[in-house]
Amino acid sequence: MRIREIKIEDNLQIESVIKSTFKELGLPLEGTAYEDIETTRMFESYHEEKAIYFVIEESGQVKGGGGIKSLSTKDDTICELQKMYFSNELRGKGYGQKLLSICLDAAQKMGYKYCYLETLLELKKAIKLYKKNDFKELKQPMGYTGHTSCGVWMLKTI
Repeated sequence: MRIREIKIEDNLQIESVIKSTFKELGLPLEGTAYEDIETTRMFESYHEEKAIYFVIEESGQVKGGGGIKSLSTKDDTICELQKMYFSNELRGKGYGQKLLSICLDAAQKMGYKYCYLETLLELKKAIKLYKKNDFKELKQPMGYTGHTSCGVWMLKTI
């Protein structure tokens, strides 16, 4: 397995990983990354200043990914951890921690001071990972991501 920056030819594979994860885990499709237009064109969505998306690849197959992008607020010191999803064969093997660390390191190098994330209440293992990495729960969302089904909002100083 290797972690690398996304390439345009990864778009269909990472879209498939994200959407199949939602279906496999029975997660809500509306008001989530499942219906984001970005999910269909991940390379293009993260091909901008102060944004990066990484994929986990094995033998040419994308098995997961996650990225950093500026949060849609006037405060340019806040990034958002976005679209971190893994195929079931990667889950529980430490790739979440590894990818999260890479994303946070990239965010810090881009000059961000805070990292925000939104997730679903159902993703208990992900929430546990974020808490272990000093993300603190918030009482309400920051910015407007359009992810109205996400009921957990977290922030970390980086």
